[in-house]
Amino acid sequence: MLTFVGLGLYNERSITVEGRDAIADADRVFAEFYTSKLAGTTVEELEAYHDTEIEVRDRPGIEQDPEPIFDAATAGDAVFLTAGDTMISTTHVDLRLRAAERGIDTHLVHGTTAGSAAASLTGLQNYRFGKATTLPFPYAHGADGVPGSVLATIDSNRDRGLHTLVYLDIKVGIGPKGADPNHEEYMTADYAAKLLAEEIDAIGVAVARAGSSDPIVAADRLSALADRSFGDPLHLLVIPGDLHIIEHDALSRLAGAPAESLPEPV
Repeated sequence: MLTFVGLGLYNERSITVEGRDAIADADRVFAEFYTSKLAGTTVEELEAYHDTEIEVRDRPGIEQDPEPIFDAATAGDAVFLTAGDTMISTTHVDLRLRAAERGIDTHLVHGTTAGSAAASLTGLQNYRFGKATTLPFPYAHGADGVPGSVLATIDSNRDRGLHTLVYLDIKVGIGPKGADPNHEEYMTADYAAKLLAEEIDAIGVAVARAGSSDPIVAADRLSALADRSFGDPLHLLVIPGDLHIIEHDALSRLAGAPAESLPEPV
């Protein structure tokens, strides 16, 4: 059996009870933290909390050489850990499909997602979000500024009055000059706001450290957010569309949006 467990958003205690039980029952536990990570803990703290050894795999160890994971799942019970919810990344879906091809039973234990946390913290209604997008570092897409696909997603959502969740780039093991096992870089909301402010005139909502005891939620014009600092990662950015009166009030009272920055509710 191969059980995929989402660890939640922030630290070793963000996991569900079901996920904790799955780890306790496993013969071997694997993890990857290159698609995302738990900013409030370390692998060593995770191991201590769960009283188990965690075998961390890098991208090639998941995408090119997953056989140790499959061998463990064939011989007994294996668990594969990811930050946030499991199956959010295409990499994880591919791993599950390859396990199924080998006749390995799989099971999912879900964790809190960044998307649901962003809606909860900002007060923006979950069903009013459109397609999400990821803003990469300029060096990662080989050009200056913001990729056209990111702008197209935001524009399309705004045309329909929908909010856009913008995931911010994470680079682990890959730097400006290519493969670099020591490189870790996490895009910040102020940096993302600066990039986007050069392309669009809009309000944004920065979300920092969702799932922690001290998250930051701040709404303002993108140009204003670009001049602020939001502390340690991980960060998200939301570009709101049309605002319901409750959403309008939430951004004002919960996210500190200046009155002049907010469009009238519809």
